[in-house]
Amino acid sequence: MTALYTEHYGVLLGFVSRYERDRHRAEDLVQETLLRAWKHIGRIDVGRDTTRSYLLTIARNVVSNAWRAEQRRPRLVTDPDAMEAVAEADNVDEMVEGWLIRAALDRLSAEHREVVQSVYYDGRTVADTARRLSVPEGTVKSRAFYAVRALRAVFEEMGVLR
Repeated sequence: MTALYTEHYGVLLGFVSRYERDRHRAEDLVQETLLRAWKHIGRIDVGRDTTRSYLLTIARNVVSNAWRAEQRRPRLVTDPDAMEAVAEADNVDEMVEGWLIRAALDRLSAEHREVVQSVYYDGRTVADTARRLSVPEGTVKSRAFYAVRALRAVFEEMGVLR
């Protein structure tokens, strides 16, 4: 492997440098080429003088793989004009969804609406909601169950499908 490195490193570096301008990156690609050759050292026939062409084939594959990998990575945009041209995200969908949910909640009974608000929006536990509303925990669970069923029916009536 030392003989391969000594004899072919310069040629490999020159070959890879035609495709990769960054010297450090080119050296990394040559190192990857030699590593792959070392993993398949049994394929190298020093008696036939095909070693260099074998190494150049490996180097070509390494460069191609590196280029493909680079193309898949997203690029960081630093141009301020390009950044200005990007449309800002609007919240129209969120607003419409909020209106639909508010309209659906308004069609529930007051007891069901209180439980939905407390459990699903305020994030309270069933026990906390029960204490806050002065009802048993089972009642809170029951109201939550039936409120969700009623909301599904209301959303279906409104034409909202998920």
